[in-house]
Amino acid sequence: MTKISRSKIDLFVECPRCFWLDLRQGVKRPSFPPYTINNAVDYLLKQEFDVHREKGTPHPVMKEHRIAAVPFQHPNMNKWRHNFTGVQYHHEPTDFMVFGAVDDIWVDSKGRLMIVDYKATGANEHRIYDSYQRQMEIYQWLVSKNGFEVLPTGYFLFARVNKSEGFGLPSVVRQPVDEEGGRKAVLPFDLFLESYEGNRSWIDETLKEARSVYDVSKAPAASVNCEYCSFAVKQGRF
Repeated sequence: MTKISRSKIDLFVECPRCFWLDLRQGVKRPSFPPYTINNAVDYLLKQEFDVHREKGTPHPVMKEHRIAAVPFQHPNMNKWRHNFTGVQYHHEPTDFMVFGAVDDIWVDSKGRLMIVDYKATGANEHRIYDSYQRQMEIYQWLVSKNGFEVLPTGYFLFARVNKSEGFGLPSVVRQPVDEEGGRKAVLPFDLFLESYEGNRSWIDETLKEARSVYDVSKAPAASVNCEYCSFAVKQGRF
């Protein structure tokens, strides 16, 4: 059995060669510095929704958008949200153990689940990119394969930096000085909720294609749109 994460499936869709090099040879694409602000937003949103999860009440953003649901409470919720465990499913045709860590799950009065993904952004527009769509659909597929009824409608919760007021400067002068002599400032965020209708029909066939690529002994052809492979070719690496 081979473990394959949601992000590796997305990597295969982007470029079969990068996928093969990563999983078979351990040659990964160059990494970028972590977006710590994204991690902070993710943590804070989970903390907020967990308060309502314990109470069985809707979060204000759910009320604002008239979503008749509450955060889903389940013993495995923390496991499903952990990056190295996530929601798992053994796809027998490929012998892949597919897993992915969800940000949140909501449930309506009929027990139907809605997958929710948090996104932090500083851009004026909060776009749902193709990779976001695939991410949502794989999460929906994984949760449904674990025996739950999952609605095709999922939600992206965007936390966008509000740059209009800076670091809350008008109120800083009234705030106490901390131990190091600095004053605390506030960076405000606006929350935007966007719905998305997922389509999971592509996943099964894509996993089979990914397995056939994983099993070959030589690197497959690169995607014509892969900037990483294009750079490697120009450098004479391939």
